[in-house]
Amino acid sequence: MNLQRPNSNDVSQTENRSLNVVPQSGLCTRCIDGCKGNCEVFKASFRGREVIYPGPFGTLTAGGDKEYPVDYSHLNIMGYAFGADGLPEGVPGDPDHAIVPKVNTETCVGYENKVKMRVPVFTGALGSTDIAKNNWGHFAVGAAISGISLVCGENVCGIDPELELDSHGKVKNAPDMKRRVNTYRRYHEDPYGDILVQMNVEDTRFGVAEYVIEQLGVTTMELKWGQGAKCIGGEIKVSTLERALELQKRGYIVTPDPSNHAIQAAFKDGAIKEFERHSRLGFISQEAFMLEVERLRKLGAKRVTLKTGAYSMRELAMAIKWSSDAKIDMLTIDGAGGGTGMSPWRMMEEWGVPTFYLQSMANELCGMLAASGAYVPDIAIGGGFSTEDHIFKVLAMGAPHTKAVCMGRALMIPGMVGKNIGEWISGNKLPKSVAPFGKTKEEIFVCYEELRARYGDEVDEFPLGAIGVFSFIQKLQVGLQQLMAGARHFRLDTINRNDLAALTEEAAKISGIPYIMDAYREDAMAVMNGYARVS
Repeated sequence: MNLQRPNSNDVSQTENRSLNVVPQSGLCTRCIDGCKGNCEVFKASFRGREVIYPGPFGTLTAGGDKEYPVDYSHLNIMGYAFGADGLPEGVPGDPDHAIVPKVNTETCVGYENKVKMRVPVFTGALGSTDIAKNNWGHFAVGAAISGISLVCGENVCGIDPELELDSHGKVKNAPDMKRRVNTYRRYHEDPYGDILVQMNVEDTRFGVAEYVIEQLGVTTMELKWGQGAKCIGGEIKVSTLERALELQKRGYIVTPDPSNHAIQAAFKDGAIKEFERHSRLGFISQEAFMLEVERLRKLGAKRVTLKTGAYSMRELAMAIKWSSDAKIDMLTIDGAGGGTGMSPWRMMEEWGVPTFYLQSMANELCGMLAASGAYVPDIAIGGGFSTEDHIFKVLAMGAPHTKAVCMGRALMIPGMVGKNIGEWISGNKLPKSVAPFGKTKEEIFVCYEELRARYGDEVDEFPLGAIGVFSFIQKLQVGLQQLMAGARHFRLDTINRNDLAALTEEAAKISGIPYIMDAYREDAMAVMNGYARVS
C-alpha cells in the first residue's frame, strides 16, 4: 500500500530537498541548517497559514492523492456470454437487436416529482469559488445541453458584490445567482436535468431559498450537511482588505480578522496577501431537519435533496433515516478522496470515510430500511470519480437504491479545457496536445457538427467549455453503454450487485461483493454436474 507522505506536494508547491524522507513526518532524513527549501515546514516558517491551502487560489482544483487500502479498482465488472436484460418490450435478445447503441443510459431520481438525466451523472456543487464563478457559462450550458443536473453551490448570494439586502437582512436582489440560474435554463431541455441550489447556515439566514424559489422559480433546493473534501464549511479567499471587511460585515467569518489594526498593517506591508472567508459549521437535529424540509416545500420547492459528507456511520445513518422519514428526493453521499477548489490540503488528505467504505456502509443501512418496508431515498454517490467504469461500479454496488454519480473535478476540467482551446485558437497558440486534431473549433471538437444539427447556427455562440463538457459526457455515455452491453444490461435499473466481483478478500469483506473466486461458483458447479441450461 502506497500512502502519500506529508510535507511536500505539488498542490502546495513544495518538495523535499532529499530523496530520503522519513515516512511518518515527511521530513528529509537529514535536515540541514542553511537548507534553502522547499518542504512545507520550510515554506510555513515564513508564509504560515497560507500553506494550509492549495494555491494559487482561483486558478485550480485540487484532489486528495492518498491511496486507501481498498477502493473501486479492487472491483471488476463481470461480463456474460448470453442474456439481454432491459431491452424494450417486444425487442428480441439476439445479435441483431441486443447491440451497444440500444443501451439506455437514462436515470430518474426523485420521490414524486421525478427528474430524468440522459446519463447518470451530475455536477458537484459549483458555488462561491472563483473557478465556479468564472467558468459558470461553460459548466451550466454544458450540463444543460448534455441533459444532466447542475448543482449551484453554497454562498453564491452571500458573496455577490452586487448583493442587495432588504431591511431584514434578506436577499432582495442577487445578480450573480440570477445569472447562474438563467444561464442553465436557457438551454435546459425538460424533462432532462434540473438546477439545484444549495443552502448552508449563511444561505438560510440570508433567505436564499425564498429568493430563488419566489423570484427565480427554482424548483429544487439542496440542504447541505457537508462534503467529502473537508469537514468544515465552505471557504474562499479574497484579495483586498475592502472585500474582506465587506464580507465580515455581512456576517461571514473572515480570517485573519480584517478589522484588526495589526492585520491591516500587515496587509498594507504586503505580508498578508489574502483573507479567508469561512462558512459556519452546521449543527443537525432530526426535528430541525424535518421542519426545514417542510418549510422549503411550503415555499414552493417541488424537490428537496440533501448532501452529506464523509462523516462517521452515525451521521450517515441520520442522513439516510431522516431522509426516509422526510421523503426527500435524493440523498448525495460524498466520500473522502474527492476534490475541491478550496479545502485545507491536509484535511483533504486525512479526514473522513473513503468513498468505497462509505458506500458499503450506505448499502447496509439502505438495506435495513428496505427490509422494514420504509421509503428508501434515491442515492447518489460522490468522491473521486471520473470514468464510465466508476459509474457502472457505483450503480452496481449500490443497486437498487443508487441512481446516479456526483462528479466534481471531472466535470469541471472539460469546461476549462474547452475555454482554453478557444483562447489558444484565437492566439494561434494551440499546444501539441491539441494541434494534431486541427486549427478550428469545428475540426478540434468531435461533437461540434452534432450540436449544430441540434441547435443550428446558435452553436457558434456556445462557450467552447460547454462543448467540452458535452464531449466528455458523450465519452462517459458511450463507454457506459459498452460496459453495460458486455454485462448484458440494456437499461440502468437492471444492473445489480452480481455484476461485480471483488479482487481481494478484504474488498469482499468490506463491500459484501463476492470474492472473484467465489462469484458464480454455485452456477459453475451446476453446469459441471449437468443441471444448468442456458435459456
